[in-house]
Amino acid sequence: MIQQLETNSQPEIIYPDSDGQPMANNTRHFRWIVTIKENLELLFASIDNVFIAGDLFWYPIEGDNKTRLAPDVMVVFGRPKGYRGSYRQWEEENVAPQVIFEIISPGNRLQELVRKFKFYERYGVEEYYVYEPDRLDLMGWLRSREQLAEIDQMDGWVSPRMGVRFDLSAGELQIFTPAGNRFFTHLELAQQKEEQRQRAERAEDRIKVLEARLREAGVNPEKL
Repeated sequence: MIQQLETNSQPEIIYPDSDGQPMANNTRHFRWIVTIKENLELLFASIDNVFIAGDLFWYPIEGDNKTRLAPDVMVVFGRPKGYRGSYRQWEEENVAPQVIFEIISPGNRLQELVRKFKFYERYGVEEYYVYEPDRLDLMGWLRSREQLAEIDQMDGWVSPRMGVRFDLSAGELQIFTPAGNRFFTHLELAQQKEEQRQRAERAEDRIKVLEARLREAGVNPEKL
């Protein structure tokens, strides 16, 4: 008689990378998410242990694939850059995202905003920023012990973690790096890159003209 051995194997828990929901509800919402994420990536490009993501599921508890949120933008100090299908905190030395951005659109409901706030407060977020572009309304919270305490004045506020400054004086939100450079949209960044390329080409053309004139005068520019 063959005795069957009992196994204690548990079914593998799947942590989905997507819920099938769109990242943004409108073009303005999307533009702000991309602007904040890409400018933060540029700001911390030279620092290997700062991970930044947009619309990425964060699972704080191992074995629980229901407790999750996908912040519009998350910033994690102390974790390396690189690909992730989702942010599984137990695989990240249990480091929770320290900074969260949410961009509010007309479709966001109050109960959803409350649920997100409680989630971020419970699972260790240090700085939480919510921006509603349609109303030019910027709110922020900073961790104080076990709670997120509201920041009284956001105009001119400087993030303790990131060093960026928030400015509302221009009629819309502007974010500045510690060096004083404004966060640019993707289009503005592309235009700046193109302008730099054109300036470099013009400078190279001027050098070629100068070298030609020196040769005409019997001077070898390579020996100067």
